[in-house]
Amino acid sequence: MAAALASQTAWAFDNPRIGTQPNLGTRSAHFLTVGDLTFKDLNRNGMLDVYEDWRQTPERRARDLVGRLKLDELAGLLVHANTPSTDQAGPNSAGDYNFEEMAKLIANTHISSFVSRFNAQPHEIASAHNRLQAMAEDTRLGIPLTISSDPRNHIQFAALTSVQAGSFSKWPEPTGFAAIGDPALVRRFADIVRQEYLAVGIREGLSPQADLATDPRWTRLNGTFGEDAEVAKQMVQAYVEGIQNGSAGLKSGSVAAIVKHWVGYGAQKNGFDSHNAYGQTAVFPAHNFGYHIIPFTGAFAASVAGVMPSYSIFSGVEVNGKPLEQVGAGFNRQLLTELLRDRYGFKGLIVSDWSITKDCGPNCQNGAPDGQAPTFADLGMPWGVENLTREQRFAKSLRAGVDQIGGSDEASILIAAVRDGLLTRKRLEQSGYRVLLQKFQLGLFENPYVDVAKADAIVGSPEFAAEGENAQSRSLVLLENHAKLLPYTKRGSKVYLVGVDPRVAEEAGMIPVPLVDLAELAIIRASTPSEVLHSRYALGRFQHEGRLDFRAGDESYDKLAEASKVVPTVFVVDMNRPAILKNIQDKVTALVASFGVSDRALFAMLTGHTTTHAHLPFELPSSMAAVLTQKEDLPHDSDDPLYPYGYGIEDADRTQ
Repeated sequence: MAAALASQTAWAFDNPRIGTQPNLGTRSAHFLTVGDLTFKDLNRNGMLDVYEDWRQTPERRARDLVGRLKLDELAGLLVHANTPSTDQAGPNSAGDYNFEEMAKLIANTHISSFVSRFNAQPHEIASAHNRLQAMAEDTRLGIPLTISSDPRNHIQFAALTSVQAGSFSKWPEPTGFAAIGDPALVRRFADIVRQEYLAVGIREGLSPQADLATDPRWTRLNGTFGEDAEVAKQMVQAYVEGIQNGSAGLKSGSVAAIVKHWVGYGAQKNGFDSHNAYGQTAVFPAHNFGYHIIPFTGAFAASVAGVMPSYSIFSGVEVNGKPLEQVGAGFNRQLLTELLRDRYGFKGLIVSDWSITKDCGPNCQNGAPDGQAPTFADLGMPWGVENLTREQRFAKSLRAGVDQIGGSDEASILIAAVRDGLLTRKRLEQSGYRVLLQKFQLGLFENPYVDVAKADAIVGSPEFAAEGENAQSRSLVLLENHAKLLPYTKRGSKVYLVGVDPRVAEEAGMIPVPLVDLAELAIIRASTPSEVLHSRYALGRFQHEGRLDFRAGDESYDKLAEASKVVPTVFVVDMNRPAILKNIQDKVTALVASFGVSDRALFAMLTGHTTTHAHLPFELPSSMAAVLTQKEDLPHDSDDPLYPYGYGIEDADRTQ
């Protein structure tokens, strides 16, 4: 009987009626029988305890289990750790798990929430997560793990903020969904993300990003749903509904959504990112803070499971008539308790962004010295509380309203904070209850295991991949189409390519040539320009900062200037930030804005196999001078934009 039940998998996710026998999955726990019903004896005491009884409400089970926890077990619930990796790149890498170190964190530190950046074949990810869940089942109370992930279903990815898609279906960036403007498509996308995550044992998504793209220089702009708050609200709500499998809260078929970053992260001073010491401040010169809250209300309407505060210190903002304390949002009681919990009634989990309690030493504050390479080990984001000890930072964050400290495995600091009188056990129990409640709601106590054999068939299935590629094509925005060049249907044409895979052009019936003088058409792909302004900083050296305009000396610009004199030229700009196209506009025959698109999806649109009706999710400024005078917190406010918000040629058969 036990063996048969243990072999069952977690694919019958929905058990809507209390009293319906769920599928139980176990590796080491024994079973208890009550009448014709079966339960897991997670603490191995031979008795059916309230928290083991799936007939009870998640709320009652969570309250019961909190009361059974020792202080160190309780503290372990309140940190959300990186998964140790065998890769020398460290805990933020996509390398295989270091299972020996993971076992120590689970057994000795009692951590039960981990972020996964593991990138392998789906069955390998699923198998690894089953192995980790078996470790958790062996602990005193058998508390299952909640495994989370940064976004991993997009064409693009960046260190510390997303994961390379690998085998997962690939979709446009959120800005691309905003360009399409279809909440139903976002809901479908998030539902597919849900199915793929479930297949490999990921039960929490550190997404969506509800920030607004109100400053065109901002490094993380491509993770937003654009600069219009009402559009972003619709998209955020649809995303949460898709990934949580409805709008009524978590259930066994859900992946918990953590909406981020509360609130106003898009208004970064000079567009710099608050992962970095030089970018720790968001500013509101137009007093437009309330506008940045609007997208989060869509998440609240969909009963979002969690909220992640920003790293930023918010300047020029008041809550309840009082200026905000000048500390990062993860330490700010006015933002988390007075605004988020009291005014907006949020009752879910607040998970801090990563490493807010770590130190920011000299290399973090000032950049690495000349001749010394910066490393991610230098990173810490304790903005506004640099002079506090780590113990004081943990305590201040929890007193502000945070439930879990992200990116930390230092549960011992919480224990010390209780013993030193900085926190009470009761305060830890409040957050521990919220963590456990969601584990019960997700059905993890009944079966945290997944069917390894099914993972490869679900993740990146042909159906999901085709839908993702179609969405990529639909997200393309046509800005110029002189002489009705597009759709281009002349098969056998000789094409000169820059930044495009020649094999894809051949599949589309074209003949790639090495010289523009031999071509009938040129297609050039480029990204929005940027500068390396902070090369001595661990993350700053990888981020897109500074200028947005194309200049002589930029390879793509020089290639365009050459090609456009010879043949009709299509110029495709990936808008990881809004590009300035003033000196591009007069050289192109067709101009396309992209938001994360494969060459194959691009050619489907260029050749008319798919059509696009997308519109710009943010305005494209006319000059850097206009960028410098716009206000960080206002949407589409630059002087005389070259292409205004919402611009797009809807039908590739006509020109404007």
